[in-house]
Amino acid sequence: MKRIPTLLCFAALAATLLAGCGSQPVQAPVIERAPVSAVKPAMPTPAVKSSELYTVRRGDTMFSIALDHGLDYKELAAWNNIDNPRRIRPGQQLRITPPAGAPEATVIVSPITTSGRVESRPLAAQPGAATAAPAPPNAEAVTGPAAAQGSIKSEPLARKLPYTPENLALLQRAETPPAAAAPAPAPVPAPAVAAAVPSAPIAAPKPELPQAATAADDEDKVDWGWPVQGKVIAGFSEASNKGLDIAAKLGDPVIASAPGRVVYSGSGLRGYGKLVIIKHNKTYLSAYAHNSVILVKEGQSVVKGQKIAEVGNTDSDKPMLHFEIRKLGKPVDPAKYLPPT
Repeated sequence: MKRIPTLLCFAALAATLLAGCGSQPVQAPVIERAPVSAVKPAMPTPAVKSSELYTVRRGDTMFSIALDHGLDYKELAAWNNIDNPRRIRPGQQLRITPPAGAPEATVIVSPITTSGRVESRPLAAQPGAATAAPAPPNAEAVTGPAAAQGSIKSEPLARKLPYTPENLALLQRAETPPAAAAPAPAPVPAPAVAAAVPSAPIAAPKPELPQAATAADDEDKVDWGWPVQGKVIAGFSEASNKGLDIAAKLGDPVIASAPGRVVYSGSGLRGYGKLVIIKHNKTYLSAYAHNSVILVKEGQSVVKGQKIAEVGNTDSDKPMLHFEIRKLGKPVDPAKYLPPT
């Protein structure tokens, strides 16, 4: 009997526990995940050789880098996807060669002329060819000697004549047969034209034409001329002077030394003042510095001798023209390219 209350207590306790568990339902854990989006694989970029890259240094500008490598700064900016050429930073790497498929701006190049002239001459008659002989002159009809005055009758006389010396002579002439007329000479037949014997055709000699210049020759064919009239006051030096300094009067004309395309016109290079740069071909460009007035625009084509600026003293202590010739971006001595003064 004592066990009944104890069992009742255990039963009441179990019911209480079951009631508590029922009031707090157990929820399964829920994990929220973001929707998975398709990730596009990155396109592989073509590898660029170290020789095709240039690392920007402090003090460099897009204009100076282009000049030092013989390039158009606009093309250089386009190759590197740079919208503002004035915004580059030290340590930045720029490709200095055009990427595959990049269009290249055309450059006006002076045509290569030759002094040799080709003269057209008539071809000589070929050996073995049939040559028509000149037509023989018309043979004149050769006639016998003209009949003597009064025809001589050869028939016998029909009547008797009295004997007289005159009648005797007449009778003797009548009985003498007349001299046979000399036969007319047969016409000389025209010489027969020999039939042309077929032979192998002989090609007519062709006049020699001047050989066309190759692309390699075009790269070095630049007809240089002096850009200004004046005295050279400073020559070329790899260490201190990258061109020639030519003294001139303020406002004197500065002319293009060779035909080409203007790739720079402005004052963005320190120490050059108002500067004009002309690209002549893939190898050469020329620079004209310290101008007072610039008369050409970027992208404009110019011919040799065309006035492009006027002498000035911008970034210089005296009126002068600083003139440079660059081969693949490297300064060379202009005196070795310009004609003697």
